[in-house]
Amino acid sequence: MPEVIFPGPEGRLEGRYHPQKDRDAPIAIVLHPHPQFGGTMNNRVVYNLHYAFYNMGFTVLRFNFRGVGRSQGEYDQGVGELSDAASALDYLQSMNNNSKHCWVAGFSFGAWIGMQLLMRRPEITGFISVSPPANMYDFSFLAPCPSSGLIINGSNDRVAPPADTVSLVNKLHEQKGITVTHDEMDGAGHFFEDPYMDPMIDTVKTYVRRRLTENTR
Repeated sequence: MPEVIFPGPEGRLEGRYHPQKDRDAPIAIVLHPHPQFGGTMNNRVVYNLHYAFYNMGFTVLRFNFRGVGRSQGEYDQGVGELSDAASALDYLQSMNNNSKHCWVAGFSFGAWIGMQLLMRRPEITGFISVSPPANMYDFSFLAPCPSSGLIINGSNDRVAPPADTVSLVNKLHEQKGITVTHDEMDGAGHFFEDPYMDPMIDTVKTYVRRRLTENTR
């Protein structure tokens, strides 16, 4: 797992970069949970998402937002973190300019940042949002949501209550031309502690594999 340091808006950002041998491989970035609540790129959900994408043939990058680990800068209420994510995507694309598919996956706070990145970058063809904190952050910027994706949460999530996730999904369902798939895992909490981690990752893999064969937005 090569460690990488790449330029961000506020200095260096630290990441883990996992390339495929295939030069045309699809690419994905994975975004971690809230920096002020212990979120790092080595969070279990982020780590497992990273390897899920890698094992499906993606070249993958996960990284620490500003002020986390060896990444420079300090926490910036999500504004700077969105810029960090854009820089990470720039870096990933610069190394893989033949890639035809570009995905973004995020967990919790990272899901919120990932959905904002989606609005800025039309080249993103799919997204995975795990436990999006729809109770804490405004997702109304998704108007319209530019690409199809999967939102997955747990029925026992006490950090981001399922009812808020459902209302977010219902709003997105009204939009034409894209399909937002929603999977609420019965019994799982916010962090998909065992035994829920493996089934959650399997759901993600099934969804992504299906999308890769469909060639739709």
